[in-house]
Amino acid sequence: MWTWIKRGIGLALLLLVVAFLHYTLPQRDIVRITGTYNRLTEIGANGMFYASPDSGTTTATTEKRDIRFIEAVFPDGDVMVYRNEDTGWIWPPYFKYDSSNLQAEATNLESGKDNPQWVAVTHYGWRLSILSIYPNAVKVRAVAGPDVRLVPWVNIVVLVLLAAGLGMLWRMWQQFKERMIEPAMDDLNNRLDAVDARADQAKARARGLWSRLFSRR
Repeated sequence: MWTWIKRGIGLALLLLVVAFLHYTLPQRDIVRITGTYNRLTEIGANGMFYASPDSGTTTATTEKRDIRFIEAVFPDGDVMVYRNEDTGWIWPPYFKYDSSNLQAEATNLESGKDNPQWVAVTHYGWRLSILSIYPNAVKVRAVAGPDVRLVPWVNIVVLVLLAAGLGMLWRMWQQFKERMIEPAMDDLNNRLDAVDARADQAKARARGLWSRLFSRR
């Protein structure tokens, strides 16, 4: 039972880490931009998926903010809407301060079906319609066509560094376990064995004394 509980906890933690990385790491979509606009958006319980407002802007649990949006279409016809907000110095660390310029670039790259201009939109986050959550675009640039292949170098470097860091932490834990925990556990087991041995000896002496007392009678 305990083994299954530990496996369940480990799986839940793994899923949380995967979801965190999938949300935070940059992704790139090849799309055709069809429109850009600003909209006064009400932010409430889903506020954790939006950029934080300036300190002191509001103290209400629900706020309204003017947010830039970019509308786009995938090569297969599916649609996507991106928000365009500055991230500043907060998490995730994209240090984005040029949302106005990005909106102008996206507007300049708008195109129609007859003469499409395909664009690579770099973003992070998810699109969840039911919660009014939009991925945040951090960069747009024109590409040769819808079949262009882009290597996710940033993700590769981050994941390699993360794997190296986890490997180093695992190695440090194993060394700590070998040098500190296992000797301490061995010493504890030896002490417990010694206590058990003395208890057995005491019991044996008690039985011997008891038998001698009764044998004299």
